[in-house]
Amino acid sequence: MGVSKLDILYRRLLLTKLFIRGWGRPEDLKRLFEFRKVIGNRERCQNLVSSDYPVYIDKIEEQSDCKILDGHFVSPMAHYVPDIMPTESVIARFQFIVPKEWNSKYRPVCIHLAGTGDHHYWRRRTLMARPMIKEARMASLLLENPYYILLKPKDQVRSSLKNVSDLFVMGGALVLESAALLHWLEREGYGPLGMTGISMGGHMASLAVSNWPKPMPLIPCLSWSTASGVFTTGVLSKSINWRELEKQYYTQTVYEEEIIHMLEYCGTDSFKMGKEFVKRFPSSADKLTNLNLVSRTLNLDMMDQVMSPKPAECHKSSKTSISATSEGLLLQDTSKMECFNQTLSTNKSSYMSCNPQSHHLLSKEQRRNNLQKESLIFMKGVMDECTHVANFSVPVDPSLIIVVQAKEDAYIPRTGVRSLQEIWPGCEIRYLEGGHISAYLFKQGLFRAQKSASQQKMVLLNPSSTGWKHV
Repeated sequence: MGVSKLDILYRRLLLTKLFIRGWGRPEDLKRLFEFRKVIGNRERCQNLVSSDYPVYIDKIEEQSDCKILDGHFVSPMAHYVPDIMPTESVIARFQFIVPKEWNSKYRPVCIHLAGTGDHHYWRRRTLMARPMIKEARMASLLLENPYYILLKPKDQVRSSLKNVSDLFVMGGALVLESAALLHWLEREGYGPLGMTGISMGGHMASLAVSNWPKPMPLIPCLSWSTASGVFTTGVLSKSINWRELEKQYYTQTVYEEEIIHMLEYCGTDSFKMGKEFVKRFPSSADKLTNLNLVSRTLNLDMMDQVMSPKPAECHKSSKTSISATSEGLLLQDTSKMECFNQTLSTNKSSYMSCNPQSHHLLSKEQRRNNLQKESLIFMKGVMDECTHVANFSVPVDPSLIIVVQAKEDAYIPRTGVRSLQEIWPGCEIRYLEGGHISAYLFKQGLFRAQKSASQQKMVLLNPSSTGWKHV
């Protein structure tokens, strides 16, 4: 299966760059990785936000078919990781769209998290919330992303996060903010409750539901199990300021000497996995040259240098062009793609452990390729650490999860990445024709239908659930 040409074209039309200031402060990354271990465990995370966490309503607007409530609360993230959020993002804001009439004895609510670039509420309100009132008499709560609109730092341009660490701050904040809102909705007697989001919003919703201690419908649309592929092989990787990331990784030894050792991927150190792979398969580079591994959208060249059985010798593979078609990518068998995943997880020492003099003989282009590879490896490691759903608890009832995927999505690569069905046994995956952009533009009705179906299933499974006020 190929990738959507519309996805590639749309990305080319956007000129903004991501992570223009680099990785973020090393101290911040360390604190975030430690905090990830807390929110990655539901037993620990569920105690971070109390059931009576204060939420405030600022304004109520009456409309013909609904009420629109605007509210705010202090992001719990500000309490647990102090001074890591920009001051503009400390106060979380939301909009709650409630139908004036319900079509059953229940009052269902779906929390919608925003995708990349989805500033304020109008898009979700127009495309999701208002139609869902007409179609299913379902209320919608729209949470604003940290770093967006009123919560955006003054020196940030549109949706372009300045640091890689900003994405992890956003994710941690949304997990805790979602918990605060779910507690508030329960106190107000709404239910059943569910969560959804498109693209990044779908992924953030997945992490939030992983930490909720009760069964909950979840509809992640156009997202997958980790963001590592999004920022290394997806079309969005073209918008990253790799030069700055490479420079910081090269000049600041803390990334290699300290931060790498904090990274875990599904309970296993991904960098150690890569080193073991190199030891077991000294000639693997030759095998990988014929695999057509990465989509042409990345458009980088790699020089794979793999240690031979004799320490003083280096086996240098032929130059591997990362320019294969995504159709070839998606047809690769899983074992080969796992090999590629492990190869990407091999750090600098894997090839620098060869004869040190060989490093000085490398051409400028070869050294540049090596630096590109190291930065790519590190990006994969940090993204898997903070975004891979396997690093979080399995939702209480995966059968309430309906994952909606686009077959030709160039933004969310699925090749070489663990399937959500493997991580969440019992969840359902539904595929749409087309790519990321076309699905977003033309499949909103289908997204809404999945939300309604999942909420109805929740009612059938929990017909006498306490806490939901009957109308």
